[in-house]
Amino acid sequence: MYLPPQFAAKDAAIAIELMRAYPFAGLISVDDEGLPFVTQLPLHLQEEDGGLTLLGHCARPNPHGRYLLARPRAVVTFLGPHAYMTPRVYPDLARVPTWNYLAVHATVQARVLDGFDDKDRLLKHLIHDHDPAYADQWRGLGEDYQRKMAQGIVAFELRVQSLQCKVKLNQHRPEAHAAMLAAYAAGNPDERALAGWMRRLGLTGQGAA
Repeated sequence: MYLPPQFAAKDAAIAIELMRAYPFAGLISVDDEGLPFVTQLPLHLQEEDGGLTLLGHCARPNPHGRYLLARPRAVVTFLGPHAYMTPRVYPDLARVPTWNYLAVHATVQARVLDGFDDKDRLLKHLIHDHDPAYADQWRGLGEDYQRKMAQGIVAFELRVQSLQCKVKLNQHRPEAHAAMLAAYAAGNPDERALAGWMRRLGLTGQGAA
């Protein structure tokens, strides 16, 4: 992604936090014609052996599984809170609007998981992430049913090879921080989330000229 230095998050913990908090990701591969092919899907993040792995699945009719087999290198994108920012936050008029956001892009190496045990483990992770109360119901459906459902998906693990994390909060425009923080703090959930990140990163405008 385009990543000016002032917006690059140097702490990998921020990227990990965003991937966990906003797990509905875009998996991007190359199709047979050389064009990008995108599937939106929830992913489960695992930290193990000093590395990061994302677990997910798509429907078997989705050609994405075939593309991962043919070309295992892919990109995964995560979008955190984002919102418009009016130029009215600046002390002067010669300004333009912008859009602030947090995002993570991961380059990954894919491995398709064929075995039922691997698929079962993946599904249980996703159930635990999003609907733990459903776990008992899933277990009670019986192994035959579970195996039948597992045949309808292509499961995969995506080993993260590199990460880019962008935190765009007008870090280079301190004269706008106080008004920007006040506007976001009074806004919708995404805007309030951005206000929280501004406070966390010390972008409060206190002491600005």
